Amino acid sequence: MRKLILAIAAFVLFASIHVTVAQASAAEAAWLNISNLDYGVVSIQYAVKAKVKTKLMIAKGQTTYTYNLISGKTAESFPLQLGNGAYTISLLENTAGNKYKLISKESVTLSLKDSKVVYLNSIQNIEWTSSSNAIIKAKELTKNKKTDAEKVKAVYDYIITNINYDNQLAANLSVDYLPNIDRTFKAKKDICYGYASLFAGMLRSLDIPTKLVMGQSTYVDVYHAWNEVYLNGKWVLIDTTVDAGWSKGNKKFELIKDAAQYKATKQY
Repeated sequence: MRKLILAIAAFVLFASIHVTVAQASAAEAAWLNISNLDYGVVSIQYAVKAKVKTKLMIAKGQTTYTYNLISGKTAESFPLQLGNGAYTISLLENTAGNKYKLISKESVTLSLKDSKVVYLNSIQNIEWTSSSNAIIKAKELTKNKKTDAEKVKAVYDYIITNINYDNQLAANLSVDYLPNIDRTFKAKKDICYGYASLFAGMLRSLDIPTKLVMGQSTYVDVYHAWNEVYLNGKWVLIDTTVDAGWSKGNKKFELIKDAAQYKATKQY
């Protein structure tokens, strides 16, 4: 259990690292793409060097989100989920141990009329396209549904019925694990992070704002992931991982959870 906590926390929580400044080359100058800033998201286009740990830091005020960039990816998208205002976005490369050099740093200002648009995007840990198998399934499940509530229930029922908790993955989780919704959809199993990513991706593809949230819950004894969905004019909390377990155990439960039983530390 402790290994699971440490592995997920290593991804979502900013670790103390020593940073030195390096001069950015001309080739690195276009690493930040802000063409979708009106949707509350930025894209990183940087050739990550093989075997060089590369991180992206997005900071606003005293809050920082830190991500690992993936070698071989032509572009990855990341949310600006801390509200309107000035963000500092930094690109770092590992030099040794916990020492990193600052490759480049930029500032952007977010000014959205509707903050919910942030939670409709495809991003690094909720990555999807219209051709994703899970997204095709979401369209199929909701074809004859008229309201968002009906659509959410249809996707929710599918996930808690068909996706199982992957105990083997939980016991052998790597520190750089990222969910992949089509992998989860095909394998029909994952940990809570994968459940929450799949649910978020399927609902976002239906234009239903959905957050992937991480933190603590009284229902589980490890670092956990769940969702918040915008329904009927408010955010409601839904936990497909817990409900999948309860459903398979023939226990009674409600779709919408009591927010008092959860404490969020990160949201995407």
